[in-house]
Amino acid sequence: MKLLTLVLATLIALIQYPLWLGKGSWLRVWEVDQQIRAQREINHKLQSRNAALDAEVRDLKQGLEAIEERARSELGMVKQDEVFFQLLEDGGKTQGR
Repeated sequence: MKLLTLVLATLIALIQYPLWLGKGSWLRVWEVDQQIRAQREINHKLQSRNAALDAEVRDLKQGLEAIEERARSELGMVKQDEVFFQLLEDGGKTQGR
């Protein structure tokens, strides 16, 4: 009887091995699920960035205001016959003269 119990316990252990530690095991499924979640988060961030870039491209193609604003802010350009004033802040300090 002990031999039969030992044989059955061994067979059960051999059957359980692929379920817990084999190629399609629960551990592997959990790892792949974690990878899928991480990739979905990355994809969501990239989709948001792509949507912002798409909106910027459409704005640049359709309107001159965006091009003008970009030329002013990034390149420091001004229109012809336009006077540019730059105000510098002291940071709250006054100079004693």
